[in-house]
Amino acid sequence: MAGSVGSNDEEAVSAINITPFVDVVLVLLIILMVTSSQIAKSAFEVELPQAAAANESVESTLNILIGKDGKLMMDGVQVSERLLETKVKNHVLDNSKVQAVIGADKGVDYGEVVRIIDIVKGNGVKSFALNVERKATR
Repeated sequence: MAGSVGSNDEEAVSAINITPFVDVVLVLLIILMVTSSQIAKSAFEVELPQAAAANESVESTLNILIGKDGKLMMDGVQVSERLLETKVKNHVLDNSKVQAVIGADKGVDYGEVVRIIDIVKGNGVKSFALNVERKATR
């Protein structure tokens, strides 16, 4: 602790030490960062297919998910196909190099995935990827 010349040990410390406060805030920040990815994943449950050559998650502007029940989600918000078309067009107008990552549950019909790819590409997105999980290696 900070002291002054000639101070008495019996005096009360009047200086504020913010080090413990900063430590607590940093611990809370780390907890928030660790749990936020789990919270986001549990918001919409999709069982992705696995592939041995799957890359880590791709940073993109458009994230589209197709649930087992056929529900569409774009960037975490449930949308209809018509609204998906409109939002994709608007993103392309804002940024012509927009990318899309399309993820679908294993139980979704392949034709449904192709139809969503057609919607995305038909509205100006030139670059897209299919979201899969990395297959566990032995």
